Amino acid sequence: MKQLLKVHTFILIFLTGIGIAHAAPEKALDQDARAALNALYESSPAARALGEKAKGILVFPDIRKAAFILGAQSGHGVMFANGKVTGHYRADGVLAGLEAGAQSFAYVMFFMSDKALQNLRSTKGFEIGTDPNIVIVDAGAAKEISTSTTQADVYGYVFNQKGLMGGIALKGLKITKVQG
Repeated sequence: MKQLLKVHTFILIFLTGIGIAHAAPEKALDQDARAALNALYESSPAARALGEKAKGILVFPDIRKAAFILGAQSGHGVMFANGKVTGHYRADGVLAGLEAGAQSFAYVMFFMSDKALQNLRSTKGFEIGTDPNIVIVDAGAAKEISTSTTQADVYGYVFNQKGLMGGIALKGLKITKVQG
């Protein structure tokens, strides 16, 4: 039990350090977010088509996750509307389950309605996994998504996974606007 507590303490210290080190200046974050979005568009025409119709696009170029039974995930993101930066956001979450390892990944959310975008802006934390109108798509398996079949308020793409952890567990990831 003491060994497990030590491992959890290490993971929390590690993730806190990542969060502090990862808090890049806004200009660098904006550039990283644009590069991640462009990489997604190059690999998925369906994502590009969603982006052309989206009211807003929230891009997290690097979310980091680590766990050993308990864990956490965190990252910074940029909201784009009409090709311009309109805000900065943070994603944080706690993990519990049979996961072990560390991973980083990029995550893009396409807000397809004004209502969904307003919901993000008006709440004190937008939680992924609690709204049935959010569809999570693996970028490699998105060939069946088209703009004529889009019915969800929000589409989320997970891509560019790196690390030693299988699968992406986004349920419980909370997104909040960074004031500044």
